[in-house]
Amino acid sequence: MVGGKKAAMTADRRRLRNARIAVAAVFCVHGAVTGSFATRVPWIQDHAGVSAGQLGLALAFPAIGSTLMMPLSGSLSHRFGSRPTLAVLLALWTLSLTLPSLAPNLLFLCLALFAYGAAAGMSDVVMNAIGVETETRLDRSIMSGLHGMWSVGALIGSAFGTLAAHLHLDARAHHLLAALALTALGLVCVRGVLDVRSEPEEEAPPRFALPPKSALVIGAIGFCAVFAEGASLDWSAVYLRDVLDSSAGAAAASTTAFALTMAVARLAGDRVVDRFGAVRTVRSGGVLAAAGGLLVVLAPNPVLAMAGFGLLGLGIAVVVPLAFAAAGRSGPNPQQAVAGVATVTYTSGLIAPSLIGGIADLTSLVVSFTVVTVLAFGLILGAGVLRAAGRTTAGAPVSPAEAAVPAPRT
Repeated sequence: MVGGKKAAMTADRRRLRNARIAVAAVFCVHGAVTGSFATRVPWIQDHAGVSAGQLGLALAFPAIGSTLMMPLSGSLSHRFGSRPTLAVLLALWTLSLTLPSLAPNLLFLCLALFAYGAAAGMSDVVMNAIGVETETRLDRSIMSGLHGMWSVGALIGSAFGTLAAHLHLDARAHHLLAALALTALGLVCVRGVLDVRSEPEEEAPPRFALPPKSALVIGAIGFCAVFAEGASLDWSAVYLRDVLDSSAGAAAASTTAFALTMAVARLAGDRVVDRFGAVRTVRSGGVLAAAGGLLVVLAPNPVLAMAGFGLLGLGIAVVVPLAFAAAGRSGPNPQQAVAGVATVTYTSGLIAPSLIGGIADLTSLVVSFTVVTVLAFGLILGAGVLRAAGRTTAGAPVSPAEAAVPAPRT
């Protein structure tokens, strides 16, 4: 009898480990689509015949599509189960990679990017909800590593995209081949993830609903991190060139260094979270990010500014994964809460680059990154909202009431 229980526990642990590997691979595939698209934007702009301003307008549509359609993912998962839903949505996301390069003009480019963003957002919510459930059952942090795998996928996709651009490969052919390969790989990976299904008597979440209050509070922390991320990725090179008069190569290197710092920190972040807990990790990250922001603002030369951007990336890297994890345990409808946090963070990513530019036009880029520094400081003050329910990590004790959130059955 005892041997049978041990064998069952061993089999269950093995199944959870395999589920973790599978969902990590899904995150990697999801990121590879973004990397593949981003490197061919200049080709897409030329093919559609749009100006820089028109391209800027079109590039707002992925975030609009994501924000509007993400709330729908919860009702789909409730009705069909998370694994089948993810299989369909991930396939739609990978196949949507082909759409922007086919657009002959601005109107069709906006429509293509809306569909691209809608598929991205809905699949993003479902895979994050599955990641949270897998983390809960393993009883240790994995969300930071999952988002690190997304960054790895984005780097892989961008590497192949850079090669395709260097070889002057038509983006329509490049994206068709990439979409077919990523779709096949994604469908194989999805087969191993947990299939979270609702209880028969559980009320279905509304198809479209405002984010719950808990998600808005948690999302505020994610907003600060994503704002700093978007500002740094889009404006760090410009900052070094215009404010510190650095070379074009050094300016570009600052953006690459920031992205690599984010990826490495996320891959290593789970061990830190398991040791110190989500709250202390984010507060410490907030200190690093605020220090990095101050270093950027006060830096007299490009080297110190690059170090500041590195500290910013290191400090904010794990915040969004932990925000998704906290949202998934914040109430009776995890996917609705995850969708709410995703909506807030996507909105932050949408407005950050343009707001930084607007502030810079009115004042200077130094003032823009002073705002980033203030938001980074907000991570220190608001980290307490990420206290995880349903599991205990070192340094982040939870109350019995918080720990009583029931896990969905598979």
